[in-house]
Amino acid sequence: MAASKGSAPIPPDLDLDTYQRLSRRTWHRVHTDHPVVYPTLGLVNEAGEVAGKVKKIFRDKGGRIGPEDREALKGELGDVLWYLAQLCTELDLSLQEVAAHNLRKLFDRLERGVIRGEGDSR
Repeated sequence: MAASKGSAPIPPDLDLDTYQRLSRRTWHRVHTDHPVVYPTLGLVNEAGEVAGKVKKIFRDKGGRIGPEDREALKGELGDVLWYLAQLCTELDLSLQEVAAHNLRKLFDRLERGVIRGEGDSR
């Protein structure tokens, strides 16, 4: 077995059953009885549905967004908005406050010439 960073040796012929058994050493139960969990998971799920529809538009339709696609995306984006609103409510934030904060951040980056790039603190 080849040595790796960390305490578990990683076999050179790693199979998925071994991976599953070894990976369990890094797992721990996280208590999720908190009101932000459901809307956060819903937000990610719905964003994934938007991404899936866009993927299929490019895969199957050469990127052409038709009226039916637009309606389907509108429905999914509405679901994203709903979960975002619920998450904001649980965090005692208004959508208005979040939107204004985002625009201030983006325009600050634009003015400083760092609108592109990586990192939250740019």
